[in-house]
Parts: sequence; C-alpha cells; structure tokens
Amino acid sequence: MARPLAEFLDVCLSPSLAAQGFATSDILMAWPDIVGERLSAFTQPLKIEWKRKAPHADPEARPDPATLVIRVESAFALELQHLAPTIIDRVNTHYGWRCIGKLVLKQGPVRRVEKKRPVARPLTSAEREKVDKAVEPIQEESLKAALDRLGQAIVSSGSRTKA
Repeated sequence: MARPLAEFLDVCLSPSLAAQGFATSDILMAWPDIVGERLSAFTQPLKIEWKRKAPHADPEARPDPATLVIRVESAFALELQHLAPTIIDRVNTHYGWRCIGKLVLKQGPVRRVEKKRPVARPLTSAEREKVDKAVEPIQEESLKAALDRLGQAIVSSGSRTKA
C-alpha cells in the first residue's frame, strides 16, 4: 500500500531536529501558517532551547517555556523584534500550551522555497455561464467579484466531482 512521504519525514529528520530542540518537523512545516506568509518569507525557526530541569523537579510537570531562535533577514529584524509577543502567542496557540517564553533573533540570510502555483485552465463557456449564474443574485460588488474568482478557481481546478 502506498503511503504519503510526509509520514516518513519525522522518522528521517527526528535525530537532526532533536539536536536543534525540535520535537518534530511541525514548526518548520507550519511556520507560514503560524507567522503568516509575509513574515515567513523573511524568517525561519532555527532551534528551540529548552531549560534544563532541576533534578528534584516533578517529571510529570510541563517544562518551563523555551527560547525560540529565529533567523531573520536584517531588514526585518527590528519589525520582528516589535512583533515578538505576537509571534510567541501564535506559536503557543498553535501548540495549545505555553511552550515558548521568548525569542532570540539571529540576523542572516533566509533560505527561500519558491512555491509554484498551478496554472488554472481557461473556463469553457458553459462553465463560465455556470459561475456567472451562481453569483448573479449577489448585490455587493466586492463580494460578488470575490465569489466569482473563487468559483472560477474551483471550476478550473476540477476539484469537484461531476454530478
């Protein structure tokens, strides 16, 4: 049975990620969702530095909040410094607990991954008519235009099954 490659990522990357303090590749993969597309283009998480537990600490207790080290391009370092509390909140919200307590920024170049957008095929006249008919009752022009674009994208992608 074929299995998605993503299932094997954590197994393959776990040793190197663990060395950087990442339990899984999740923060690396979810970084654009956590901080937004704009900031993720100029930042990347490098490692999470966890405080050492005291020998007498309760082993069942959650660890103290960690420090997230982020590489940032120099032009955005000041902006990211101002957004630090927001980013900490977003990361903690993503994980559902207060795992990050502070950020450390390291200036340097950020590796960019170019995302290729699929080219939408042109709509046939019947498909165009179907989308036009669906948005026709909408009164507000900006909403109508947005729904028209959405309808075109859905129909051209072929993501819906034919009835």
